[in-house]
Amino acid sequence: MSQSLNQSDPQSKINALRSEIEKHNQNYYQNAKTEISDYEYDQLKYQLEDLESKYPEFSFKNSPSLIVGDDRNQGFERHTHLERMMSLDNTYNQEELYAFNDRLIKVLDKKKLSYAVEPKIDGVAISLTYTNGNLIRATTRGNGIEGDDVTRNIKNIPTLPPFLLGSNLPQSIEIRGEVFMNREEFIRINTLREEQGQATYANPRNLAAGTLKLLDPKQSADRSLQIVLYGIGFLKGPSHESQIDCLKQIKQWGLPSLEKFWESDSIESAWQGVQELDRIRRNFSYDTDGAVIKLNDIQSRSLVGETAKSPKWAISYKFESEKAETLLKKIELQVGRTGVITPVAHLEPVLISGSTVSRATLHNEDEIKRKDLRIGDRVLIEKAGEIIPQVVQFIPDSRKDQKAYTFPNLCPSCNNPLKKAEGEVAWRCHNIACGPQIRGRIIHFASKNSMDIENLGIAIVDQLVSKKLINSIADLYSLEISLLKKLDKFAEKSAKNLLDALEKSKNKEPWRLLHGLGIPGVGMTTSKDLIRKFKNIDTLIQQTQESLLAIDGIGPILADNLIAFFENVENIKVMNLLKAHDLTVALSEETNSSNLVFENLIIVLTGTLPTLSRAEATEMIENAGGKTSGSVSKKTAFVLAGEASGSKFKKAEKLGIPIMDEESFLNTLKPS
Repeated sequence: MSQSLNQSDPQSKINALRSEIEKHNQNYYQNAKTEISDYEYDQLKYQLEDLESKYPEFSFKNSPSLIVGDDRNQGFERHTHLERMMSLDNTYNQEELYAFNDRLIKVLDKKKLSYAVEPKIDGVAISLTYTNGNLIRATTRGNGIEGDDVTRNIKNIPTLPPFLLGSNLPQSIEIRGEVFMNREEFIRINTLREEQGQATYANPRNLAAGTLKLLDPKQSADRSLQIVLYGIGFLKGPSHESQIDCLKQIKQWGLPSLEKFWESDSIESAWQGVQELDRIRRNFSYDTDGAVIKLNDIQSRSLVGETAKSPKWAISYKFESEKAETLLKKIELQVGRTGVITPVAHLEPVLISGSTVSRATLHNEDEIKRKDLRIGDRVLIEKAGEIIPQVVQFIPDSRKDQKAYTFPNLCPSCNNPLKKAEGEVAWRCHNIACGPQIRGRIIHFASKNSMDIENLGIAIVDQLVSKKLINSIADLYSLEISLLKKLDKFAEKSAKNLLDALEKSKNKEPWRLLHGLGIPGVGMTTSKDLIRKFKNIDTLIQQTQESLLAIDGIGPILADNLIAFFENVENIKVMNLLKAHDLTVALSEETNSSNLVFENLIIVLTGTLPTLSRAEATEMIENAGGKTSGSVSKKTAFVLAGEASGSKFKKAEKLGIPIMDEESFLNTLKPS
C-alpha cells in the first residue's frame, strides 16, 4: 500500500486509495494479473467507502467504490448488455452473512427466507445471448453496461452448444456464467511455457482471462477453456419463480451447469450449505474461492433492489485462504527492468492448498517494516486466491533474538547505490548497465507489443546476458552466427533464424522502437501518439517540457520521464547505435504523406471486414493520423463497418454519423 495512506489529510488519503484500487483494477480486469488477495483488495475499498461517507465533499460518481471493475480491451467489438451486469459484495464471516439475511428480512417483512447456495468459481464473468434458441453473442462483463464481444473464442469451448434444447424457448435471453480453466489444463500450459522460456501464469483465473481476450481465436482453441452457467439476465419469454428453477432450466437447455448447489429454507440452512461446499470444493477440477448466496424468490429481488454496482439480494461468502506455518530463511532482492528492487522471501518448503511453497514476494521495504518480518522468524503464509503465496505475519511466540531487517543500500547485482524518489515506496538501482536490468530491457524490447522479434525468448536472452554476449538492446544487432552458436542447444539453423528475425525487425514501425526503449509511463498508445505528432524519434528527443505538455494526454510526470530518459548520455549512445544499425526511427514518406487523411479523427470499427483484420485496419487508421474507439459517440468521425455489424452500426445511424465500408475506406487512404 502506498505511503501516502499514512497522511492525515483526508483528501490525500482518498486520492491515494482511489489510485491504489484503480491500479489493482487495471491489473486484475485488463492485464489478467493479481498482486494482492481479495481480502486485502476489499479492505482498501472498505477504507475508501468509509472515508467517502465521512467526507462527501471529496466524493465523485466515478469513484472505484461505486463502479464495477472494467475488463474491456482494445481490439474487441463492444456490445451493450440488455440488462446490466453487476458484481457481488463480499463477506468473510458468518456474522456478516447473517447480517445480510437480517437486512433482507427487514425489507421484505418476512420471518425467514429461502436461498440458493452456489459455488463461486474463480473465473471470468460472461453473458451469452440466445435468440430463438441460437447462440448469437458472448460478452464479457466490461464496465457492467457494455462488454467485449468474445463470441469467436467462446465458440471454441466444446461443451457449449450453439443452441438451446427443448421447446417453448425464450425469444431472447442473456444467460450469465463464468469462463474458467481447470487445474490440469492450467498446469499443462504453465509447464509448456516454462519449457519454452516464457513467463508462467499466477493462477487459473488469470490464464482464463488472458485466453478469453486473445485476438486470434486459433490461439484460444489451443487452450481448453471451460464454462458454467448459473443465472439469467434479460429475458423475453417464459419466466421463472426461483433461482433453483433457473438452475434446473439451464441444465434442461443442455448448457454446462453447476455440478452442485443447495436449496435452503433459512439462513441457518444456507450456512450449512456454505460449510459443506468448503469441505468438498477441493474435489472439484477447478478453483472455487467462495460461495454465492442468492435470494431464491425472484419476484422479491426487485423489492430488495441494488446499489450502484451490486445487487442487494445476493452476496459472496469468501472462504478463508488456507494458511501454513514455516520458516523465513532469507530475504532476496530482485532487480526489475526499470531498476525497481523487489524483496522476495525464501521459505522452508511447506505444502499449502495442494502445492509446495518455498518463495513469496514481500513487495517493498515498507511492507517488511509494516509486518516487522525478520530473517529466522516463524511466519504464517497463505495463498491469495488459492494460488499466490504471501507472508501474512510472523509468529510472535517463536521470535527469539532475530534482528530487525535492514533494507540494503546497494544493488544486489551491480553494487551501485540504491535511491528512493520522493513519494515512492520502491528503491531503485539507477545503473543501466546492471545485469538484471539489461535482461529485463531486452525482454521488453523483443516482446510482441514492442519490436515483436521472433525466436528471441526469455531463455535465449538469459544466456546472451549471462555469457556477456550483449550489454544493451543495440548489441542485439551486432550478433553473429559464431557468437550465437556458443549458446546451449543453439545450432546454425537456430542462429540464422534469430538473425533473420533481427534483420526483419529493423523495418518495424518507429512507435514500436519508441515503446521498446522502455521509458517509464510510455506505453503503446503514447508511443503511437508521439510518433504521429513528431514523425521522428530524433525530433522527439529535441522537445522541451513545454512542447510535450501541449500534447493531449501528456502530463508533467510523463514529460519529465521523456526528458530525463533522453538527457541520459547512455540512452543517447544506445539510440545512436540503433540508428547506425539502420533501425527505422521515422515515419516513411509514404506514411507521412497519408498521415493527414484521418488526422485527429476518432473512428469506430464494427463487424467483420472482407479482407482486413481488425488489427490491420486499426494500424492503417493510426498511420493515417486517426484514433480508434470502442464506442460510438457524437465525437465519432465515421464508423468503418463490415459484415454482421451490431449495435454500433445502429447507434451511428441514429446519431447521423457517416458509415464507411472497407472499399471506401481503402479508397480514402489512396494518394490523391
